[in-house]
Amino acid sequence: MTIEQAIKTGIEFEIEVRHVYSEAAKKFKDPVARKIFSVLADEEDRHVQYLESRLEEWEKTGAVTAAALETVIPSQEAIDGALSKLTKRMAEQDFGVELDMLKKALALEIEATKFFSEMVTELKDEEKKLFARFVEIETGHEAIVQAEIDVITGLGFWFDYTEFRLEGA
Repeated sequence: MTIEQAIKTGIEFEIEVRHVYSEAAKKFKDPVARKIFSVLADEEDRHVQYLESRLEEWEKTGAVTAAALETVIPSQEAIDGALSKLTKRMAEQDFGVELDMLKKALALEIEATKFFSEMVTELKDEEKKLFARFVEIETGHEAIVQAEIDVITGLGFWFDYTEFRLEGA
């Protein structure tokens, strides 16, 4: 795959997941959940803008630089605190539609992370840098969405760590 194709494909992934997060931000009943998805939608929008700027640079110069790509996703501690509060409120609500949206978002994030990881492996050294940061950020998005699913479904996991055991110990 060429760098141009990779950037265009990355834009498509980011647009699709941005749409899912935007819809989730509108449909979730809980204000904290709506805020989380609004932040994720904004983050994906910045990714689209970033990739579009890299594509524009490629089209003008025939080269692309991996300009800094920041994230607004807070620290793990801040996420834990916010989602801990959210867990209590969510336990009393029905989230069937929201759960479906979360599963779709998770599948898209996993697919995007896989794609960006493949680009890091496949592209030339100077082009890999463009996608390496995406791998880190999208992996974080996966963790947030999975945590939301775990909270809603009450499976007893939090970021892949067991919160309780049925065995009693």
